[in-house]
Amino acid sequence: MDDFHKLSEAEAVINTPRQEEDDPERSTLHRPLLKENQTLSSNSIAVVGVGAKVSHIESLDYEINENDLFKQDWRSRSKKDILQYIFSKWLLAFLIGLLTGLIATLINLAVENIAGYKLLVVVEYIEQKRYLMGFVYIAVANLLLTVVASVLCVCFAPTAAGPGIPEIKAYLNGIDTPNMFGAAPLFVKIIGSIGAVSAGLDLGKEGPLVHIGCCIASLLGQGGPDNYRVKWRWLRYFNNDRDRRDLITCGSSAGVCAAFRSPVGGVLFALEEVATWWRSALLWRTFFSTAVVVVILRAFIEYCKSGNCGLFGRGGLIMFDVSGVSVTYHLTDIIPVVVIGILGGILGSLYNHFLHKVLKVYNIINEKGKLPKLLLSLSVSLFTSICMFGLPFLAKCRPCDPALLDMGCPTTGGTGNFKKFNCPAGYYNDLATLLITTNDEAVRNIFSINTSDEFHIFSLILFFILYCILGLITFGIAVPSGLFLPIILMGSAYGRILGIIMEPYTKIDQGLYAVLAAASLMAGSMRMTVSLCVIFLELTNNLLLLPITMIVILIAKTVGDCFNPSIYDIILELKGLPFLDAHPEPWMRNITVGELADHKPAVVTLSGIEKVGRIVEVLKNTTHNGFPVVDIGVVPPMGPPNDVAELHGLVLRAHLILVLKKKWFLQERRRAEDWEVRQNFTSMELAERGGKVDEVRVTKDEMEMFVDLHPLTNTNPYTVVESMSVAKAMVLFRQLGLRHMLIIPKYQAAGVHPLVGILTRQDLRAHNILSAFPQLEKSAGNKRGH
Repeated sequence: MDDFHKLSEAEAVINTPRQEEDDPERSTLHRPLLKENQTLSSNSIAVVGVGAKVSHIESLDYEINENDLFKQDWRSRSKKDILQYIFSKWLLAFLIGLLTGLIATLINLAVENIAGYKLLVVVEYIEQKRYLMGFVYIAVANLLLTVVASVLCVCFAPTAAGPGIPEIKAYLNGIDTPNMFGAAPLFVKIIGSIGAVSAGLDLGKEGPLVHIGCCIASLLGQGGPDNYRVKWRWLRYFNNDRDRRDLITCGSSAGVCAAFRSPVGGVLFALEEVATWWRSALLWRTFFSTAVVVVILRAFIEYCKSGNCGLFGRGGLIMFDVSGVSVTYHLTDIIPVVVIGILGGILGSLYNHFLHKVLKVYNIINEKGKLPKLLLSLSVSLFTSICMFGLPFLAKCRPCDPALLDMGCPTTGGTGNFKKFNCPAGYYNDLATLLITTNDEAVRNIFSINTSDEFHIFSLILFFILYCILGLITFGIAVPSGLFLPIILMGSAYGRILGIIMEPYTKIDQGLYAVLAAASLMAGSMRMTVSLCVIFLELTNNLLLLPITMIVILIAKTVGDCFNPSIYDIILELKGLPFLDAHPEPWMRNITVGELADHKPAVVTLSGIEKVGRIVEVLKNTTHNGFPVVDIGVVPPMGPPNDVAELHGLVLRAHLILVLKKKWFLQERRRAEDWEVRQNFTSMELAERGGKVDEVRVTKDEMEMFVDLHPLTNTNPYTVVESMSVAKAMVLFRQLGLRHMLIIPKYQAAGVHPLVGILTRQDLRAHNILSAFPQLEKSAGNKRGH
């Protein structure tokens, strides 16, 4: 069952059907008192999922379930088993890097060749002065490619639309978004990315590559798709959320590395942007995965240099190389660098603001069905084709430098900064250089060094305005799309414009202005810092840019934070995913977890030896995922044998359903023997996700039998004292990746119940708490006002 039900003791379903809420049999066991705003808990806006409702979402069990079976399993493991487990982790890390690198190369090859041959035909029509035919060809070709990408997303894998990075952040934060890392999203993401990028849409393949890496990692860890899993014995170690989380973290790092050929940047991206939980062993494996990706990409680049890959040349795998150029700047150049950073923060926050508004409008369209989604994608594609083909006619032809006439100025097809387009011999169209080309080639052109006179400011202003509009209307349609490339193109355009304006006052090259502005806009929108700085350094291959790149990024992020959250946080909120932020609200220190528990109904507990009928009743009438196990009448090791209650631990819903499925029942109320438990259960079975209680059939006679829950109970759940502040509990909950946190009383004594309450993810969300404690909202508002 799903486990988000506002603020009940354990987690329940988002978008719980109204008839379930009104069911009196259900309401007797739980009635949430801390009510969450329905616009958040039932938000059906699915920005990246293109209208897919965010429902049926569970938390993930990252915590180690230390029950008797788990302890016995670890005691019985030999050195061979442990080495096998370690070797399997490194093998999977290698395979993640290998497959991600191969698929990234395939996508680059396909995009460069499909888009390249399409543009060559368009250029041929233009040389023949057949402009109408040229436009019809490019528009129809782009529409067909968009149809392929959009139909796949709408009909086969809606979760493949968008970049997928917000959902990856949510998963690594402890939220299981369904159908996100399967075989269908992987296939649609690959084919859809090729189609969407080849269609010339204002989107990149960087975000989708991160999602692709995570899909590969998930499929490898579980042995393939759900219906066709490989039952390899070694894979039994990875049948748990904890190890799957590590693999998906490796996949996200490999995806970023494949997008930018930046191994260190990929590792830092996972650490800074997507991962909530980290450890040193994971650092080594993610770095190993990215190293494998880089080797694969380098091998294919060397192979393709001989002309064996069609039009694939530099392939977008490296955007900007100034390793052979001397980069110099002086103290006075700090002023324009600071201006770039401030502008990047302002423009990035403005982009986030307007994109938020556009995505809300798109949600209304997407909710009307599949056909409106397809029509929206085709409309954006047609508008993009009109602008790409028509705007270069507004730019004036510029004469080629006589020294460059023999070096390919102007160029008719292929790569270069001097596209002839509609110009006479010896002239080139600077705006066509940026528009009638692939997105990666446009980045290389606008980043190019020592080209201060090649782009007119009017053309750059047109380019900037166009990509601002396209960047807003393209993201959110039903195709795989990334945010990195649109933001880089927008940032580099305003950087060039600023470089032209500041040219009399500084010696910084316009190409470097473009690089710094692109970095600042990404920092202003995505709020990345360390990973972004390293990515740009690995792209430019020049450590001399480190100081000014750091300054620009820090300023842009600081300015952007003054206005709104990062773009990924905005998407997480739109999708209704209960993401726990790293920093609690200041007012959370004014309330304790005990006070929070007082606003919740009585905890549903089970006895250590429980009747089958009671277990079935609890499972059917609640949606809780975990149940505290409390033994009454325990004889304490010291003191008089009073009526003492003992908190034995926490048992999961999945384990209770497994018991019912196996019909592991006892005729009388007694403790089960160890051999009885090991004969019926294995620790690997307990790691599997359970089914639904409706699938279990229990007879009337079996209802009167008993189950010994002690061997299946996690005897060491994380607990906090009722006097702990909510702020401290939230930090602990997030950093440990918990699903449940038990609240125990401050004073232990006979007659005192050993459990005060239980906290879950929804209990710790700021909006839910403020709904129950309006006085905290007033104090929070006063602090913001001051």
